[in-house]
Amino acid sequence: MPGITLPPFPDDVPTHPLMIIDFTLIKSGDAQEINKLWKAATEIGFWYLKNHGADHEVDEMFNMGKEFMDLPMDEKLKFEQGDEGRSFGYKAAGSTATDGYGNVDAAEFIDVAKDDALAYPAIVHRTYPSPVNTHMDSTDPTILTNTILSVFEKKLGLPAGVLLSCHADGDPTGTEARVIKTPPKVNDAAVSQGVKEKVDVTLGAHTDFGSLTLLYNRLGGLQVLPPGSSDWQYVRPLPGHVLCNVGDALTLFSGGILHSNLHRVVPPPGAQALHSRWSLVFLTRPGNGVQLRMLKDASEAINRMAEKMGPEEREKFEPNATASEWIVRRKKNQRINNRTGPETWRASQGMEHEPEAI
Repeated sequence: MPGITLPPFPDDVPTHPLMIIDFTLIKSGDAQEINKLWKAATEIGFWYLKNHGADHEVDEMFNMGKEFMDLPMDEKLKFEQGDEGRSFGYKAAGSTATDGYGNVDAAEFIDVAKDDALAYPAIVHRTYPSPVNTHMDSTDPTILTNTILSVFEKKLGLPAGVLLSCHADGDPTGTEARVIKTPPKVNDAAVSQGVKEKVDVTLGAHTDFGSLTLLYNRLGGLQVLPPGSSDWQYVRPLPGHVLCNVGDALTLFSGGILHSNLHRVVPPPGAQALHSRWSLVFLTRPGNGVQLRMLKDASEAINRMAEKMGPEEREKFEPNATASEWIVRRKKNQRINNRTGPETWRASQGMEHEPEAI
């Protein structure tokens, strides 16, 4: 946050290497850079993006988050999302499960709907407190996401506009901007003595609900579970870079060609654990009424993937759900007040390749 000097990510903590993609080269149509992006999106499903041009908007959103989180709790709770699968508004710490055992999260966050931001001061989904309203013009990263979606559209062999039309401006959508605050997890003595405290998962193993996620954070804590590995690995935050990843919707649309990878959030390593972890996330999702299904009729590559699938796998890729229904199911079953047992957590899952991972 502004005015705070944060310790660096420790050099002795192993991290998973990710490709760095230059957005200016992607915009210019550079074939080599586009192939790098495609490789990242189809293998681990995560990559860094530099030269994204959104630093001012990012700073404004972090400022909004700080102003909102400083409000009294009773004021923040007036905007709580509730237990019915609603995605916009405030989520209090401890209100969602992080695993099938019923452990709860430690993060609080505020979600701002893209629809509300674009329509402001008109109301599409809900109202927000004044700190959010004053920053409504900083909540839309469409130029980044549409450019990346256009690349994927061509690489999948889809006709121009097919994938972008699933995310058309003007259609009601679950797309949102989120500012997250997670409190420190350890004390000074533990850090100075090198004590390794129990790893508390602050956001459980999951794949993202939508199409593309853009993450800005200044501290570590994000971990990925690479396909074929049983070991969680930290992702190092890089100043000035946005961390991007593929979500469930693109995995479904592409028949699994684009990879929605498992990830989770744990306390930052080393001295970073003494600080609150702030994150800004832009979550791009298809239009609410878009049917989540393989676009095999429009792409030979996707059709070939579908033809290789057995009945069970094909059923997974044809969930008979709209984008809105997919999000509501997952969010509703994550809420701890809705928990009846481990089956509730399982019902919240998406395209995870390791369903029992924590």
